[in-house]
Amino acid sequence: MTRFGIVLTLALIVAAAPSAWAFNCPVVIKQAEDMIKKAEGGKVTADTKPLIEEAKKQVGEAKAHHENAKTKRDHGDAVRKAKVAAAYAEEAITLQNP
Repeated sequence: MTRFGIVLTLALIVAAAPSAWAFNCPVVIKQAEDMIKKAEGGKVTADTKPLIEEAKKQVGEAKAHHENAKTKRDHGDAVRKAKVAAAYAEEAITLQNP
């Protein structure tokens, strides 16, 4: 492939990426919700309950950001909140397993 072809291919990938991020919110939110369900399915203790509650709060905020999104930054905020929610749920799962 010529140098021009490589540059053109890379430019198309970079140009298409932001539009893909906008539709990534529901996927990341779903992953966070699944992680929360998994954490709730384990042994919920005094240590893990606040983590699960915080995860639910964060995923609720992620949904709100996604539903009210007007810019790419709003979608980015939704993805970030969903990832934070998944991290809290993952921590709860880790604490449940000795």
